[in-house]
Amino acid sequence: MATTTSSDHHLPKQGWYKRNEIAITPWLFLIPGMLMFAIYVIYPIIQSFNISLYKWNGLGTLADNAKYVGLANYEKLLFRDGKFETALINNLKWLILYLLAIPAGLLIAIFLNQTVRGIRLYKSMFFFPFVISQVVVGLVFTWFYDPQYGLFNGIIGIFGIEPVNILGDRNLATYGVIAAGLWPQTAYCMILYLTGLNAVDPEQVEAARLDGAKGHKMLWYVIIPQLKPATFIAFVVTIIGALRSFDLISVMTNGGPFGKSTLVLSFYMYEKALGEFGLKMGYAAAIAVVLFLIMLVFIGYFLWSMYQDEKAAKH
Repeated sequence: MATTTSSDHHLPKQGWYKRNEIAITPWLFLIPGMLMFAIYVIYPIIQSFNISLYKWNGLGTLADNAKYVGLANYEKLLFRDGKFETALINNLKWLILYLLAIPAGLLIAIFLNQTVRGIRLYKSMFFFPFVISQVVVGLVFTWFYDPQYGLFNGIIGIFGIEPVNILGDRNLATYGVIAAGLWPQTAYCMILYLTGLNAVDPEQVEAARLDGAKGHKMLWYVIIPQLKPATFIAFVVTIIGALRSFDLISVMTNGGPFGKSTLVLSFYMYEKALGEFGLKMGYAAAIAVVLFLIMLVFIGYFLWSMYQDEKAAKH
C-alpha cells in the first residue's frame, strides 16, 4: 500500500491546463494559422467549386443572378474549347522547362558555396533576380528580345544569325517568356540549396573523401541525399510557379501573338472573368478548379514520395 508523507498534503492541486500543457500548447500556436488558412484558402477553394457549377456574370448575388448549369462549364471547357487546349499545352511546356531551374539552382549554389575572394559579389549578382518583381523581369526581357534594338539580336548578330522577333513568332514566343521566368526562379532555387548546403554533415563528406569519393560521385551519393528537404521545396515552388504563371504573360505578350499563342490557364481564367469579353465567372471558376486539381496531383505526389522516403528511413 502506498504511503503519503505529510508534505504531499501541502502540494498545490494542479489545474487541467497545467496537467495537459505539453499537449495543448502547440495547438494554441497552430490554431490561429489554421483558422487563417481555412478562411483565406480552404473556403475560397470550396466557393470556386460551387461557382463553377453556375452561369454567372459576377453581378449581384449567386442566388439571385446566376443560373445553375451543373457540369456544363466543364464539358465545354474540356471538349469544345480550343483556347483551353492551347493554354493547357502551354502550361505543360512551362511545367517541363521550368524544372530546369532546380538543377541550375543547385549547380550555382555549389559554385557559390565556396570561400574564395569576391564570392559575396557573385552571390549578390545571382541573388538579384529574386528580389525584383515579375513585372520588371518581363519589361527587361521585352527590351532584351526587341527585334531592332534588343541585346539578344545584337549577340546572335555577332555569329552571323539574322535578327529574330521572338515575342512576335507564335512558335518561339512561349519559350521566350519561359526563359524570362527561369531567371528569377533559378535564383530562388539557388537560395534554397545554399541554405541546404549549410546543413550538410561535414563528417559524412569527410568519410566519403576517405573512401575515395569525389566529383560527381560525392555530389550524387553524399551531398544530394542530404538536400532532399530543399529539393522537395524547390519542386513544389517551381511547379506552382509554372502553373500559375500570369505576370510575365500579361507584360510580355498579353496572351499573343495571334490571340492565343502564349495563353496559359491562369491568364485564360483572367480573360474569362475580367477581360474585355469576360464576365463569365462560372466558366473562369471552372478553369481555376482544373488548375487547382493539376497542382494538387503534382504536389500530392511529391508529398507522398517524401512520406514514403521518411517511412523507409525509419525502418
